[in-house]
Amino acid sequence: MSQSSIRGVIAASDAHTAEAGARLLRRGGNAVDAVVAAKLAATVTELPLTSLCGGGACVWGNADDGYEVLDFFASTPGLGLATRPPLDFAPVTVDFGETTQTFHVGKAAAAVPGELVGLLELHRRAGRVPLREVVAPAVGWARDGFAVSPQIAAIIGLVAPIARRSPAVARLFFPAGGLPHAGDRLANPDLGDFLHALGEGDPATQVARYWASLVDNFGPAQDGLITARDVAAYAPVVREPLRVGIGPYTVLTNPPPSAGGGLIGAGLRIAERLGIGDEEFLSSEHQLAMAALLATVSAIRQSGYDQRLHADPDSIRALVAGDGIPAWVERARALLTENQLGATTHISVIDAERMAVAMTTSNGEGCGQALPGLGIHVNNFLGEDDINPNGFHQLPPGTRMSTMMSPTIVVAGDRPCFALGSGGSNRIRSVILQALLNLLAYRRPLDEAVNAARLHVEGGQLWFESSGLEASAIAALQAAWPASTRFDQASVFFGGVNCVASGHDNLYGAGDRRRGGVVVVAR
Repeated sequence: MSQSSIRGVIAASDAHTAEAGARLLRRGGNAVDAVVAAKLAATVTELPLTSLCGGGACVWGNADDGYEVLDFFASTPGLGLATRPPLDFAPVTVDFGETTQTFHVGKAAAAVPGELVGLLELHRRAGRVPLREVVAPAVGWARDGFAVSPQIAAIIGLVAPIARRSPAVARLFFPAGGLPHAGDRLANPDLGDFLHALGEGDPATQVARYWASLVDNFGPAQDGLITARDVAAYAPVVREPLRVGIGPYTVLTNPPPSAGGGLIGAGLRIAERLGIGDEEFLSSEHQLAMAALLATVSAIRQSGYDQRLHADPDSIRALVAGDGIPAWVERARALLTENQLGATTHISVIDAERMAVAMTTSNGEGCGQALPGLGIHVNNFLGEDDINPNGFHQLPPGTRMSTMMSPTIVVAGDRPCFALGSGGSNRIRSVILQALLNLLAYRRPLDEAVNAARLHVEGGQLWFESSGLEASAIAALQAAWPASTRFDQASVFFGGVNCVASGHDNLYGAGDRRRGGVVVVAR
């Protein structure tokens, strides 16, 4: 089939999500229509990972009009509160098998969400088909039900202790009382009705209803923190992408106050100066070099990076441009010498007119409470250690929270070559950095670049996947990092990169098998 017959390509973490976007491409929609339709579908069919009460970021554009970032991540609540109420806030541990992670949930874990208004704003800015067509796939699956994928069934199992905290959320995840299995059907008719009304009527009326429910159920009277002033003050923000040159390419990613893009940019700069890419792919040398690089990126974050995101964002852009990088390069070299060395989801789209969109969204793990009558599980961003590095409930009210989300577009000149991103909590920076280096430095084929074994370093701790590594590489990592945690199989712990590409007069993509990644070429 000729290239001219291809309407676009989409990569996502679920078949329903990908098909929703592909359906819009086939109906004449552009990449923005497709990504909004896909993300709305994901709030139904990837319910443990994303929600209309979550938040996210999107980088999008084309060679003719340029590229921009729409930041619709969460803000901290509490505007207008004279005193802090009793807080509904409690720890829950999620077991990944080889490791665990503790999150905090409850109504006081909910930040002011941006996902609903962010998706509507993106569609208003650049979509070209009516909203009723964009919401239609999500409405159908919410009302009629959908078959749960193996990956979503597994993730529901992980977050089950959170989902069981209230009857309203338990009904969304466990309609028959027990854990759903792959192939079981779930439905969310309340959400379907809300989305239908959003597309058929006046969106502003439905958004007002949504905000009112949030304040009524997650405000101080309910031991939460969200006030009417918080929702009145919230709006998505358009930002200039963070730009990082690497060889003939420019990487466009999420800028401050988000954390992930700057750390990825610094990592690319350090990798370039270290000459990473000359080692044999997946060899001992490659794995040890990557571990040293990721440890250095972790050290940058621990050096006060998070505080500078809000206080001095220009310093982050300067770091990525190269200021101060030589000292970090030497630290990475020293590591080489010394050592001999969740819930997030991502969608990428490129259409036939070469508009590229990369969107990452999250609900955290959810706070265990829902908006009554709307079928929407609310986020727990105030209860995640990774985006609250100075402690819980410490940021001033009205602050746009930082995130590791790093939706990314790679361009040559101004022409999009790759659009990618990943879920994975604090591992996102490591995941995207490795995928970019696999593509741009090691020049691996797209599927291999996305699905190769991964590592992550946080502080002095290494986690790594051994599947696909030679015994010598495994032994080298364990010798250099004696307290490392080894995953014998590819794991959702290491995120889920979904990447689409434009090149060789073709559109194609690769989905991350860790999270059931799906690619659909729309014709």
